[in-house]
Amino acid sequence: MQPLPRRQEQVLQATVRHYVDTTEPVGSKTLVQRFGLEASPATIRSAMGALEQRGLLTQPHTSAGRVPSPLGYRHFVNCLLPAPGAAAGQLQRELMGSSLQWAALDDLLLHLARRLADLTGLLSLITRPQRLTPGLQTVRLVPSGDRLLVFLVDGGACATSLNLRLPHGSAHNLPALERWVSDQLAQGSINWQSLPPQLQGCGDLLRQGLISHHQASASQPSSAVTLGLGGLLSQPEFQRSESLRPLLQLVEQEPQRVLQADQVSPLGGVWIGAEHPDPALHQCAVVQSRYDTATGGSGHVALIGPMRMPYATARSAVQAVASTLERLLS
Repeated sequence: MQPLPRRQEQVLQATVRHYVDTTEPVGSKTLVQRFGLEASPATIRSAMGALEQRGLLTQPHTSAGRVPSPLGYRHFVNCLLPAPGAAAGQLQRELMGSSLQWAALDDLLLHLARRLADLTGLLSLITRPQRLTPGLQTVRLVPSGDRLLVFLVDGGACATSLNLRLPHGSAHNLPALERWVSDQLAQGSINWQSLPPQLQGCGDLLRQGLISHHQASASQPSSAVTLGLGGLLSQPEFQRSESLRPLLQLVEQEPQRVLQADQVSPLGGVWIGAEHPDPALHQCAVVQSRYDTATGGSGHVALIGPMRMPYATARSAVQAVASTLERLLS
């Protein structure tokens, strides 16, 4: 970002603050009166014209006031972001006292997503931690009549189960198969070539079940907890349902696409308008942060809303929640 003269910085910062608060274009006289700028309206008007020439402000209608452009928001986030408000500080203090008092991971994610949405009035999204290469840690085999229940725990402490048809007369081999699988996992992976001959019947069944389960898991995007749709609907930018539909479809069906560019983002976890690679978010802003777990998993915390959002509060809140998850899951 090219540095701005001090006067233009003051005008850009005041214009962003006014538009975030009111959704109304603003003129030079209003900026002087509201923010106590030490200059005449004519001087402020000249600075606004210079900012418009730089592409940082835009005029939605002839003779109307000016509003920030996406590039203006970017300069504001990179260079002029103020300290977060008191509400963000309160959230940080609250989360510092959090402990793992939740019955399940989903309860924790739901609570944190709700706090984010309530604080900001934006759409909050938290993805469950996933490993780039899921690591199976534990397998438990439980016979039930002619069925075999297989309970799987991966490296992210996520449990799933399979329900397979148990080959006739093989139930007595299940304890030995479970011990063999545990020994294999302790060495890093299951070497099916070394499966003892007497365990071939139920072992082949388990191997095919694990292969099918892995293929099904790989074809599905990781799930996410999402809250705050009501707050998003109340934003003037999303009053028309057709403007909201692509965003909701993306969040519901492919939440990872909201966060897909995090690994290569040069933008500090803030995406504004067309900076984001997905067209469904070109009228939005996304503030996001990654969290890592002790078992090698990672997830994301994000807030999605209009480009006219309180960036300082949003970024502080997202980072506080991500830090909390990293602390509790490490």
